[in-house]
Amino acid sequence: MTHAMDFGQQRTPPDPTRRAAAIRIPFPARLSPHAERARRHTLQWLQEMGMLTGAAAAAEYDTLRLERLMAYFYPDATGTDLELAADFNAWFFIFDDQFDGCLGLQPEAIEQVVASIGRTMAADDTTLPAPGNPAPPLVRGFRNIWHRATAGRPAAWQRRFRAHWQTYLAAHQGEAHHRTADRLPSLQEFLRVRRESIGVQPCLDFTERCGGYTLPDELHEASPLAKMREITADVVIFVNDIVSLVKELAAGEVNNSVIILREQTGRTLEQSVERIAALANTRAARFVRLSSALPKILSASGVLPEVRGHVDHYVSGMGNLMAGNLAWSLATARYDETGVAAVSRGRQRPWAHLTETTSGNVSR
Repeated sequence: MTHAMDFGQQRTPPDPTRRAAAIRIPFPARLSPHAERARRHTLQWLQEMGMLTGAAAAAEYDTLRLERLMAYFYPDATGTDLELAADFNAWFFIFDDQFDGCLGLQPEAIEQVVASIGRTMAADDTTLPAPGNPAPPLVRGFRNIWHRATAGRPAAWQRRFRAHWQTYLAAHQGEAHHRTADRLPSLQEFLRVRRESIGVQPCLDFTERCGGYTLPDELHEASPLAKMREITADVVIFVNDIVSLVKELAAGEVNNSVIILREQTGRTLEQSVERIAALANTRAARFVRLSSALPKILSASGVLPEVRGHVDHYVSGMGNLMAGNLAWSLATARYDETGVAAVSRGRQRPWAHLTETTSGNVSR
């Protein structure tokens, strides 16, 4: 973790959240009225799955208010759909926290972990436990939400959802290589991996699920929707990297666009934060331009009015992700002083060692 130690000696921005607040997301952040219901449900679900053990761990998790992120992402979702989204999001953050320690420096060990989880998405799931021998918590939790999310969904949606989760899981090996390489990647190299590990694509798939439709593959893969999805991921990344900068410096993390840019350009950390905020604003402005041109493109392509309505919902969903991520990030305890203290001086979250039971004896 040489890179992180070097950066940890630099003066950090006095208030990185102030810089994030200057990011201009041209969409409203709307909060679902079902957020509290989702909170109660997911706390119980996490304990049933074995991902949270004991009152102290549950209380520490609860301070992060992760369900509110999903309440921003899917403000019009039913209560049941929001509960499922909150479960997925809880799994996502707990899984992400597994890599703050030594596991994050072991690409081969990560390969074993993600393979065991990925197998739960196969039709012939080979991770099913023998009677009396329950699956590890991360595997059990992912299997549970995978089957709930895909039940009754069209094959095309399931295929895309599976592909996005597979690339998300695999991206953690790429991030481990970045941590252990002799040099940090360029911003472009970093983004190629981070666009997958940020988890935006499965979240956008869930936008379709909440809306009760499945967009055709040809629309997903064509311009401008493909570019708009990439922009959405980049804006979420840049906001996350600004608000989490102090926490990630404390934890020794280098997979952060602010840190990458400082190394690549020689800017100070403050200047790098300002530049990343500017990149987020530039991308958000381009998203608006692409969105404005979309109706004419769809009409010229002969897309049916019903499908155009689904595209409108999907585009609004991308706006919900960008606006909601910013609103939640500025309020959550994950990135405030308590969040920094939770990962400082070698401390990790109470749930950060679940991979030790996911793929055998993984060293930490």
